[in-house]
Amino acid sequence: MSRRVVRLFVAGRVQGVGFRAFLIREANALALDGWARNRSDGSVEALAAGPEPAIAAFLEAARRGPSAAQVDQLWEAPADAAELDGVSGFDMAATL
Repeated sequence: MSRRVVRLFVAGRVQGVGFRAFLIREANALALDGWARNRSDGSVEALAAGPEPAIAAFLEAARRGPSAAQVDQLWEAPADAAELDGVSGFDMAATL
């Protein structure tokens, strides 16, 4: 099974509502590697790697978000697998 790496950005009411923690729980349940972080522009960014079906499920969860969130926009950007060298599991990264 091929491994896919995806970087995603989520905008809307996604900070202060447990969105990163939600992404981390979802990603760990799917056995993905990567991280999620808040961005200074109010969005949330995540970098995730894993089998295509798990990435698809993660993206669907990110579109939904936790109940207190409101996802207005989700978009993907190019991702480099080298950014995850040495990363095992999924955790929180520092705000950018």
